[in-house]
Amino acid sequence: MAHAWVMLTRPDGRDVAAPSEAQMAAALADVYSGKTAAPDGGPGSAVLRFGYDDGLMYEVEVSTGGGVRFAEWSDRDCEIALAGPRVMTLAQADALQLWRLLAQRQVAKIRNQPWQDAG
Repeated sequence: MAHAWVMLTRPDGRDVAAPSEAQMAAALADVYSGKTAAPDGGPGSAVLRFGYDDGLMYEVEVSTGGGVRFAEWSDRDCEIALAGPRVMTLAQADALQLWRLLAQRQVAKIRNQPWQDAG
């Protein structure tokens, strides 16, 4: 049976395996405060990923200003995109709710959000 995992990449680039809701909320607070820059000096963002050791991976990235990007991949190495990336802008509480859904493996509910193609 495939092993499922959840990984949070904080704005400072550090990874947190199986993050708690408090850890996810803290990462989003850092992003929405605008005080956090990426390790390369660019705008800060944080990414929550959910996937399986032997296949599919989903990610929801939240950037400074509330930009949210959802992507689906064939595997952890992002070799094949299963759909084009989708975007929207959300308030911090709504972004946390999306991350909760992802951590709970509710991918269908995430797909059903009012996304726009990343163009």
